[in-house]
Amino acid sequence: MANLSRVILASIPSPSSGVLHLGPVPIRAYALCIIAGIVVAVVVGDRRLVARGGPKGAMAEIATWAVPAGLVGARLYHVATNPELYWGAHGQGTGAAFEIWHGGLGIWGGVLGGAFGAWYAARQRGIPLALVADALAPGLVLAQAVGRWGNYFNQELFGKPTTLPWGLEISAQNCPPQYVSFDTAHCTQTFHPTFLYESLWCVAVVILVWQLDKRLKFGRGRAFAVYVMAYTVGRFWIEMMRSDPAHEFIGLRVNGWVSILVFAGALAYFLRTRGAQPVRLAYDEDGTIRVLGTDGTAGSEATAGTGETAGTAGADEVTDTAEEPAAEAEDVEETAVPDAADEEEKSDAAPRSS
Repeated sequence: MANLSRVILASIPSPSSGVLHLGPVPIRAYALCIIAGIVVAVVVGDRRLVARGGPKGAMAEIATWAVPAGLVGARLYHVATNPELYWGAHGQGTGAAFEIWHGGLGIWGGVLGGAFGAWYAARQRGIPLALVADALAPGLVLAQAVGRWGNYFNQELFGKPTTLPWGLEISAQNCPPQYVSFDTAHCTQTFHPTFLYESLWCVAVVILVWQLDKRLKFGRGRAFAVYVMAYTVGRFWIEMMRSDPAHEFIGLRVNGWVSILVFAGALAYFLRTRGAQPVRLAYDEDGTIRVLGTDGTAGSEATAGTGETAGTAGADEVTDTAEEPAAEAEDVEETAVPDAADEEEKSDAAPRSS
């Protein structure tokens, strides 16, 4: 017992509650962490997008579509991979599947849903999705670092038991039953603070992506691919430390397999776009957004709100312009013919000299 006390004294305490009540209104720390993360991602992403020539405030507009789509995707992923929590003999019921404030957001569903929302919003503004992704990458992973603290306030998704001095204390109601002392109604173990590991790993990924992008001038979505690869490496080993029940395939947690597949996909994309030069935007006052290469020449252009590129609109303009001189030449030729006839008539009407 003395040994246990010594360990707990050197451990990380968990909050007694994750809810702050302002009168009848509950303010949940989990939600605050997510909101704070969204704000961080938008602010950082907008500054990086402006630095690439994008219009100021565009990232906030994109977020109005990406955030709701990301939350829906994250929740659907969680529910789809943990259906037994809501249906079946021990399920909490269909209503609980919508109680997002209790936690339960799958990162991969969030990324997929958010990417779809971002694609739609970026298309409306005429901004390439790859450019948005590169601008957003450091801010997105920093948002994950902030959002992970929501697991701390909910006392969820912690790791396996540990005697390390930074072990996480868990209340009896959130402690795995095998570690609860029925005599004292306390949890007898401390656990790996996987939320802290992932948060620190995400901060390291922010620094990595930011520095590599600054030195190597990534473009065409390659900075985002670096973020995905670096994050999945950390997520894989952290996932192996988790103690919460999870579905497994060939002895490996499903999220571990997903990390492997996503890493492979990001690596393939990164290698496939090797040598691709970064681009920046030139935003005209008339609403036209031009995509410029590193040499400053326009590679394509899009009109805000349509997503129409210069490959189609520009070609039509060139064709119309080419047709105009041809039409003018025909008019000149038609005019010249009557003029010649008039001269001949005048010649016939004139007296002949003998």
